[in-house]
Amino acid sequence: MELIWFYIALFLAISDEIHTRILWNVFFDFYILLAGIIKETVSSNIQLWLVHEGLEALFHFIVLSLVFLSFEIGFLAALIHLVVDLYHQLSGVDHGWLYHRALHFTVESVFFIMIFSAL
Repeated sequence: MELIWFYIALFLAISDEIHTRILWNVFFDFYILLAGIIKETVSSNIQLWLVHEGLEALFHFIVLSLVFLSFEIGFLAALIHLVVDLYHQLSGVDHGWLYHRALHFTVESVFFIMIFSAL
């Protein structure tokens, strides 16, 4: 199993930080316009939020697939990140950036430890 689970969780955390920095600092105006277009396309705020989370998962899929040269790792990383994000938002718990990052890293690490220990 080695440490591949650790590297995947680490690069997923880096990917999430890059996603946040790029969209909120570099492409903020485009991001707001895209949100407006999506809002006009969907019929509720919940659908808007799900589209946003889906697009974020797509971003992570692309990044992790390129880093590890594996569509399977990219898909699984995007999927577990999406599940943790959905749970975190639905639970309503917000303890700040460090809590959010630790939650993601812990759950994603355990997920990939289980995946690679089964191989």
